[in-house]
Amino acid sequence: MGGEMRYRLLIVEDDKVIAGEMKRHLEKWGYEVFCAEDFGNVTAEFAACTPQLVLMDIGLPFFNGYYWCAQIRQISQVPIIFVSSAGDNMNIVMAVNMGGDDFLVKPFEPEVLSAKVQAMLRRTYAFRGQTSVMECGGLILNLTDASLLVQGRKLELTKNEFRILQLLFENTGRTVSREAIMKRLWDNDCFVDDNTLTVNMTRLRRKLESVGAGQMIHTKKGIGYMMREDV
Repeated sequence: MGGEMRYRLLIVEDDKVIAGEMKRHLEKWGYEVFCAEDFGNVTAEFAACTPQLVLMDIGLPFFNGYYWCAQIRQISQVPIIFVSSAGDNMNIVMAVNMGGDDFLVKPFEPEVLSAKVQAMLRRTYAFRGQTSVMECGGLILNLTDASLLVQGRKLELTKNEFRILQLLFENTGRTVSREAIMKRLWDNDCFVDDNTLTVNMTRLRRKLESVGAGQMIHTKKGIGYMMREDV
């Protein structure tokens, strides 16, 4: 049963009635189910709940499901099942070409939905683990390839930059001391002294500034740094 695994699912469906019915049915199987609410930033919702599977409608406000599928594919390979009443061959082919893994045509029986979800999860996670991401204020840190996604732009990070950001993301809204950051780098067999840390932070800030996110890292003079969401 799906419930034994406690998989997390994200439903991206504009029709609240349909989304609610899907959520209730899948929760009966023990899944942890989230419904997207901010259709202007589905990628951030994805990163916030880190699902193992996405159920994606095609017709959505702002951008369609194909667009969001492509955006998710930049940071994750989790299975995406398209759910749409537009079940013609052209849409099915488009869904696959954009990175979708399966297609479920509306209307459908709830049992068909749960069967497809179970089969997809079983096929996917029997062979590979899930992609892990972290989100803060619209910034998405990919833990598998050490990259940062900012408004659709992918930034490659050095090992030090990635380790610093990961620690700051883990403590969003809290000040992380310079000593704690250096300890994180030291524990990963990469020694840095106080001056080297300053150089790394300056370079990281410049990289964030290049995409308009330079104010995300706030300096607490003489103490350390804090990742902020309210900027």
